[in-house]
Amino acid sequence: MNSEDLAIISAGIFFLAGLITGVWKYQQIITSESGQAHPYVDICHRASLLYAFAAILLVKFAEVSQLPNHIELFSVGAVVFYFATAIIAYFIHGLLKDTENQLKPPHTVGTIQLPSGAIALYMWMLIAAEIGGFLVLFYGVLIEVL
Repeated sequence: MNSEDLAIISAGIFFLAGLITGVWKYQQIITSESGQAHPYVDICHRASLLYAFAAILLVKFAEVSQLPNHIELFSVGAVVFYFATAIIAYFIHGLLKDTENQLKPPHTVGTIQLPSGAIALYMWMLIAAEIGGFLVLFYGVLIEVL
């Protein structure tokens, strides 16, 4: 598999997740007294759609970049891995209705309290992987077009 294939397949999965969570969001809206879905159902829906289009952008950057495939594949893989883990976390919080702010202590998933610093570590890894992975692809584009 090359980086473009990984990015386009990821875009399809994220878009499908966005469509399906849109149905979930709609169902919660019409059955809720407030007329709103749980915040993390809404976030999951929106993030899935946004990450789908972000993955399409990765396809184009990987296409233009002429870096070795293994470097592009690692870069795209890092970015889409963290897109996917974010969507999964939003989905779980929406399903469990356990928080309205996953970044506010105490950090829990359902009734399980996460170790101190786990969320901060995850967020710094996400930041490094998403920005770093994209910067590698962007570098590949820049050296190709300049």
